[in-house]
Amino acid sequence: MPYRFATQPRDYSDLAGGRVLYSRPGYPAFPVRLASEIFQRCLSQRAGPASARPVTLYDPCCGGAYHLSALALEHWAALQMIIGSDIDPQAVQLAARNLGLLTPDGLDQRIRELTAHYQAYGKDSHRAALQSAQALRERVGVQARRQPLPTRVFQASAFDASTLRSHLGDTGIDVVLTDIPYGRQSAWADTARQTSESPVSRMLTALRSCLHTESVVAIASDKSQVIASEGYARVERFQVGRRQIVLLRPRPALSFWNAPDKC
Repeated sequence: MPYRFATQPRDYSDLAGGRVLYSRPGYPAFPVRLASEIFQRCLSQRAGPASARPVTLYDPCCGGAYHLSALALEHWAALQMIIGSDIDPQAVQLAARNLGLLTPDGLDQRIRELTAHYQAYGKDSHRAALQSAQALRERVGVQARRQPLPTRVFQASAFDASTLRSHLGDTGIDVVLTDIPYGRQSAWADTARQTSESPVSRMLTALRSCLHTESVVAIASDKSQVIASEGYARVERFQVGRRQIVLLRPRPALSFWNAPDKC
């Protein structure tokens, strides 16, 4: 796939999982360049006066929020708020730590941790991580002074419309960007209910009442999964290696943006 936006390969080592951003086994990191490309394709779908304003970005299967944090560091000015949720309480804890790095205080704490590691062990990897943290601290300090970036994370099933709506309230979700479980390092939870509806379709159904008609939903998955729901129109699909990425938009006739009682 030719990249349309993230056209130039770059050194993303400062954003490598486990270097400054926190990581944990079982919570894989999403490629930063691909996340940037997907996000910019979502922005390109927006039109009219709203296209110029920053967006609220949400992931209902956020895992450790690695990609959300990386997107913030790459596209700070394009963002108004970042929200993540996951059914896994350990994922929510990890996500909160990573989203906390989008503040000067959070990075100052991370620098103290990395300094202690370097002083204790003197490894080159700790020294490199400390240098990356200091570079990110300078970047975040400048961005936060211009425009603080609020973040939120909460525990919820991606299939539970009522809980999603209770946490999101009247927040207008402009872009949903999620890397759904593939069944290798991660798997869907909360699938005990007997239904012919696929997990992807159930998630999209739950999300629908939390979106407005100009929202864009981007789903990354393996190519075996069918990404579709009757409440959405597909606007784009492309492949990168073993992944497919599908961009959807809620169908206006089925939008419940002004009907919170539907959750």
